[in-house]
Amino acid sequence: MDSQHSQRKNEHISLSEKFYNEYSTADFEKIRFIHHSLPEISAQSISMDTKLGNIELKCPFYIEAMTGGSKLAGELNEKLSKIAQECNLAIASGSESIAIKDYKTANSFANLRKYNPNGIVFANIGANHPVENAKKAIDILNADALEIHINAVQEIVMPEGSRNFHWIENIAKIVNEVNVPIIIKEVGFGMDKSTIKTLQEIGVKYINISGRGGTNFVNIENFRRKNKELNYLNGWGQSTVESLLEAYEYHNEINIIASGGIRNALDIVKCFALGAKAVGVAGPILHSLIKNGETETIEMIKEWQQGIISIMTILGCKKIEDLKNQKLLLDLNLQNYVNQRNIKY
Repeated sequence: MDSQHSQRKNEHISLSEKFYNEYSTADFEKIRFIHHSLPEISAQSISMDTKLGNIELKCPFYIEAMTGGSKLAGELNEKLSKIAQECNLAIASGSESIAIKDYKTANSFANLRKYNPNGIVFANIGANHPVENAKKAIDILNADALEIHINAVQEIVMPEGSRNFHWIENIAKIVNEVNVPIIIKEVGFGMDKSTIKTLQEIGVKYINISGRGGTNFVNIENFRRKNKELNYLNGWGQSTVESLLEAYEYHNEINIIASGGIRNALDIVKCFALGAKAVGVAGPILHSLIKNGETETIEMIKEWQQGIISIMTILGCKKIEDLKNQKLLLDLNLQNYVNQRNIKY
């Protein structure tokens, strides 16, 4: 199975682990809740059930897109799928482009459905693919939704990457012709208001802002280059918090998903206070699975789930939806960002 394309998938897995940092640069430390001493609530009354559009989630965070396309990736997807089933998490596939080119690799993605037959699974494909390929990606996983990743920065740094980024018309066609929810997803460089507005204008109802602060594809792709002259792009883009602020005025109209540098339950809860409808987590789960195995990863996720309930109890919020009424205090740097960008928060 391990062709040249498959080998690149393996490299991405090993380099994601190599560059994993337990400390996030997504700016969550720059925002905080105001504590009120009388929550008047019990933990037993808290519900983590939420809705992402028409998709019902038992847990408000999910396993974000990671891998597929090689023997190693297929083994990881089997384990990730079992973790998702045990923890009632939705799970997203890595890019299925390789499976469209070489169907022999499809099983490495299909493991996400095979070992989690009743779970919520998101397919994943690049924004350059035609409608026909989008439907194939969905069929491989019998998917409940499709992530379309937009990754211009990664492609520019990737040695074999594309240099053509005419995506808007194609995204619009997929949105209009595919009958599952379409999630437009960045890959760790964040979004600005104009991107979100453009996507809204072509009918997109689900957007993953995927901010800077977690897995850094500039680092990963630079490492794969013979020369490293694009290292200066390492800090490119908006952080996850900045991107959520950029998206804030749209959060009642679009299903905003947060991902990028999520490291604990408090980060997740802060995302909901900034208007997110769901949160994607990749790096910490992959790192835990590789280092500690399935059992400890399941324990970590369940601790996060309990942590969310604990924080909601302190805040006096019975439902995930209630968190959007909790205003956050921004530090001076973020307040300056809000002012310069003319953001209404």
